[in-house]
Amino acid sequence: MTDERIPVSVLSGSLGAGKTTVLNHVLTADHGLEVAVVVNDMGEVNVDAEYVAQQSDLGGEEEIIEMSNGCICCRLRGDMLEEVGRLADRREFDYLLVESSGISEPIPVAQTFALGFEDADFDPTDTYRLDTMVTVVNAHSFWESFDSGTALAEDDLDDHAGRVPEEVLLDQIEFCDVLLVNKCDLVPDDDLEEIEAVLERLQPRAEIVRTEFGDVDPEEILGTDEFDFQRAQNAAGWKHELQHDHHHDPQEEHGVTSFVYQRRRPFRPKRIASLLSELPDEVVRAKGFFWSAGREDVAMGMDKAGTSVRAGPSGQWLATLPEREREQYFAARPGLKDDWHEEYGDRMTRLVFIAREFDEDGLIDRLDDCLLTDAEMAENWDAYVDPFEPEDRRELALSNQ
Repeated sequence: MTDERIPVSVLSGSLGAGKTTVLNHVLTADHGLEVAVVVNDMGEVNVDAEYVAQQSDLGGEEEIIEMSNGCICCRLRGDMLEEVGRLADRREFDYLLVESSGISEPIPVAQTFALGFEDADFDPTDTYRLDTMVTVVNAHSFWESFDSGTALAEDDLDDHAGRVPEEVLLDQIEFCDVLLVNKCDLVPDDDLEEIEAVLERLQPRAEIVRTEFGDVDPEEILGTDEFDFQRAQNAAGWKHELQHDHHHDPQEEHGVTSFVYQRRRPFRPKRIASLLSELPDEVVRAKGFFWSAGREDVAMGMDKAGTSVRAGPSGQWLATLPEREREQYFAARPGLKDDWHEEYGDRMTRLVFIAREFDEDGLIDRLDDCLLTDAEMAENWDAYVDPFEPEDRRELALSNQ
């Protein structure tokens, strides 16, 4: 049965990556589609929308919706649905193309179209279907960040709803169907291959397409029918590593490696906090959970995106739950019993690291040095200073400067 709903492609990517240029190339190409456009800009005046209108020579068959002074991943979600609902009533277009702001998180935007939004009257799932999530990566910025150890997205705004720009950029890369590596003309071919190797580790499922000046074949990002919400959520490279406990040869092509660090013994809190605040720049991505001595109630989550490292309470250990409630978890997810320890329950450390050309064995040794010694295992852990207070995650790299 043919799906008559209007397909939607969403363009994500950091500021300056070239999303608007890609959008203009698609709109001016001869693809035979009547396209409506949503352009989101954080400023009070939507400069991108004005630029698209000026450069794309849009006619009456195509329409631009300007979403300004906020992000469509949070405060403007309801407003966006109201506007695309109004468009749907008119049904004067074949395709909806959405350009999100440089600091928009992709998952909430995808959820808006794929699942709807409770604060909006319009249900998009009856009229629209999310077809493709596209992320545009600035190859030149990525390349420079590798050589200098600087922030991956340093041109973005300082913060967005508690998220630093590098985390948002990595989320945009990890949650997409197509990765457009733009500005390839500014990067040597050998370095482009290394960049692509990193991107493949971060998002192993996405199609990677090289572009210059945003010039992309519209068929690469329109009508691909690649979006699958559940598959997209589970496609991040770090999640794949954690689920499959996969270990790559450190001498693989381009020097891009990944490995999982797993231990049953807890970390001494101050030692692991110090190490996490000074992880090597070569570690592009790290994520997972760990056991901090003295916090037997909660698992600590860790998230490194580029130069940003955050850590703090992330969830309750199942071992702390009443037996009846714990058995309900086991019934729903039988695999949880595979990692159950007779004394410690599910308390453990499991961290995945994705890096380029770095000393893997050296980092493992440093992590092991953060574990409690045999003598410390017999101490009163409650007496240890907890660097992960207050209860929310904190920016370790900044707090230790």
